[in-house]
Parts: sequence; structure tokens; C-alpha cells
Amino acid sequence: MLDIGFSELVLVAGVGLVVLGPKRLPVVTRTVGTLLGRAQRYVADVKNDIQRQMDVEELRKMQKSVNDLGQEIESGVNSMAKEVEGVTGSIGQGISDFEGSDADFASVYDKKAGYFLGAPDRSWTREQDDERLRDRVRNRMRKRYLTKRPRYD
Repeated sequence: MLDIGFSELVLVAGVGLVVLGPKRLPVVTRTVGTLLGRAQRYVADVKNDIQRQMDVEELRKMQKSVNDLGQEIESGVNSMAKEVEGVTGSIGQGISDFEGSDADFASVYDKKAGYFLGAPDRSWTREQDDERLRDRVRNRMRKRYLTKRPRYD
């Protein structure tokens, strides 16, 4: 910082010893060290304040660019929503023109194994399916009861 070498520091200490004397030299060096430390802390605080101000300005610029980008995205989403709404309106019109009832769909669902049109016909009824499920749950509950039940002999 000040570019003072060891020889110059010894020279300054010798001059200080001659001028101030051995009694006041430690007090003066302590005072000078304290003042120098305060000055360094003050300079560091000023640097930190300047850096914070620069960071705040950068953040404001970044926030403005993010807000602008958000508005662009929002306008794009709104235009896409309008397009989708137009397409769904035309699909809704086509569905309302479709001739068929819910009973027809239910009869097809009962014959097929699910919602898939290419699914094979069922080889069991819904009652058989429900009964099989009930039996599986009942057996599983029995196993749990028998294995987790503490036995006191």
C-alpha cells in the first residue's frame, strides 16, 4: 500500500525514539495503530457501500429485463390461449353434431376390457371381478392379522 520497506520502518522507529522518548513512544505507536485501523475500516465500509449501490443498480436493470420478458411471455400465452379456444370451439361443435348416446358407450365399455377400442372382449363379468377383488383383500387382511398379532404363551 505505502511501499515501506523494513529499513525505512527501522529508521522511522529510531527517529520516533529520539524525538518522543522511550516513555511516550509506545503510547504514540498504539494511538497511531488505532487510528490507522479505524481509517482502514472506514475505507472498507465506503468500498462496500459503493459496491452495494452498484449491485442494486445491476439488480434493477436485471429486474426490468425480467419483467419485460415476463410480459412478452404472457402476451404469447394469451395469443396461444385464443388459438386453442378457437380450436376447441370447433371441436365442441363437431362433438355436438355427433350422433350417439351414453347408453351406446356404456354397452361398448361393458363388452370391452377398458376404454380402448381395440381391446378384446371380456371373459368375465363385473360381479366376478368384484368378488375376486374382495377375496384378495380378505386373504391379505387375514395374513396381516395372523402375522402381526402378538402371541402370549
